[in-house]
Amino acid sequence: MQLKINRIKKSFGSHHVLADCTMSFDQSTITGVLGRNGVGKTTLFNILYGELSADEGEATLVFDDGTERALQMDDIGMLFAETVLPEFLTGYEFVRFYLDLHQAPGQWQAEEYLDLVDINQEDRYRLIKGYSSGMKSKLALISLLILQPPVILLDEPLAAVDIVVQAQMKQVLREMKKDRIILLSTHIVSLAQELADEVVLLKDGRLHALDYAPKEPNFEAKLVEALTVGEDPTTIAQIKAGQEQAQAAQKEQMAQLEDHVQPLEISDVRDQKHSTEGDD
Repeated sequence: MQLKINRIKKSFGSHHVLADCTMSFDQSTITGVLGRNGVGKTTLFNILYGELSADEGEATLVFDDGTERALQMDDIGMLFAETVLPEFLTGYEFVRFYLDLHQAPGQWQAEEYLDLVDINQEDRYRLIKGYSSGMKSKLALISLLILQPPVILLDEPLAAVDIVVQAQMKQVLREMKKDRIILLSTHIVSLAQELADEVVLLKDGRLHALDYAPKEPNFEAKLVEALTVGEDPTTIAQIKAGQEQAQAAQKEQMAQLEDHVQPLEISDVRDQKHSTEGDD
């Protein structure tokens, strides 16, 4: 399966944000969509999600048998930087409510989803109004796990969460990519290097494929060069210095977590539950 974006254009008045976005994205792949702030990454995602209408162009799904159809709202799930949830519900009530809305054969129980994203017994019965940004992001991630859409859009999904929650959510997202198309919009290079299998640039209103992978040596230097072609040299030097500082800080934080965050697969929660039931 592929997601095809074909000649999508969007302007706000005289300001042309998306000039001619065309690209194909593969199944079982996390693709990082990188670009400068304000370049139109969120605008593109909102068009795909159905929140905005494109001035021109279309997005389609191409299936393994060669059939192709327009992308529909039910095909897409989106995780936003700022999560809006019904704050009058508890975390447990929200998950139960979402499961009732989207019933499917073989679905997990609410407790299993909450276990997966490590929301403890006390917190899951508190009102969402009192949740941190990280806990709200975990509930939003659960909604994607319940929906199981073929296309997932992540718009700065880890921007408002702490380093521990980041590590937990990264594990779940890596597991979720199987049989799905995941697009990750971020301006954090280290996040793209950790999560993305490949990267495209959004620049001058167009999507550009890169001929080098996120985990290749000197990826960040090549990326900065690609993003800053034609810009003032002083600005480029400032960008490089800021990114180097941010990357060093991120590596230091992740190193501190390596011995504390254990790998987790979605299947582990079900296996643990069955093991516990067998002991009763």
